[in-house]
Amino acid sequence: MREFSESPSLFDDDEVQTVQPMPKGKTPSYMRDHRKRLRERFLTGGATAIPDYELLELILFRAIPRQDVKPLARRLIDHFGDLNHTLAAPLTQLLQIDGVGDAVALELKIVEATAHRMARGKIIQKHVLSSWQALLDYCHTVMAHRETEQFRILFLDTKNSLIADEEQSKGTIDHVPVYPREVVKRALELNAASLILVHNHPSGDPTPSQADITMTAQIETGCKTLGITVHDHLIIGKSAEISFRAEGLL
Repeated sequence: MREFSESPSLFDDDEVQTVQPMPKGKTPSYMRDHRKRLRERFLTGGATAIPDYELLELILFRAIPRQDVKPLARRLIDHFGDLNHTLAAPLTQLLQIDGVGDAVALELKIVEATAHRMARGKIIQKHVLSSWQALLDYCHTVMAHRETEQFRILFLDTKNSLIADEEQSKGTIDHVPVYPREVVKRALELNAASLILVHNHPSGDPTPSQADITMTAQIETGCKTLGITVHDHLIIGKSAEISFRAEGLL
């Protein structure tokens, strides 16, 4: 049995699992006071003024308007490790947590998508090489907390502005299939002048494998033949990244 009820404002009645919700307008005073204090602390001090589980509470207030969400927030953080991993968790895993129904899962995925969109907005149609930190922030936001490997390509025009950001392939926890011919083919389709390759290491260690180095060399060789530049290959770990260009591997 689920401990929390979901907000009926987000889904039809038959889509929401409830456990005898409190009558509308009957939220206990202690809960109203807690929510008020938490909102005031956030508005006064910002996100740095509250820990992860309290920031998660603020998000859950919308999905569960009249119940104590602190136990669920702590349960999510305990299970996934931190707020980033909670937001990045697959829907199937979120829904396995006691108290998480469709409305809670939707709210978390909306916040995750918003974070991705904001990070991407800082680099789209901008000179990527002069906005390098914004690029790294975007890559970490989108890829650092994934549980499987993902290979992305950032396609740039002749002014080094981002014209496309595409996922080339998905893999397992320690491998992602990449086909150099497909990379070059897609670059030609988009009329890209240069590329930045990006993939993540779910282990958290961004150290490149020999397979990573070999694959990168094959892509660079194929691109060079057609006058396309490979600016870099970034490997994203949990809290750090490796640049092939900086390491002399490209």
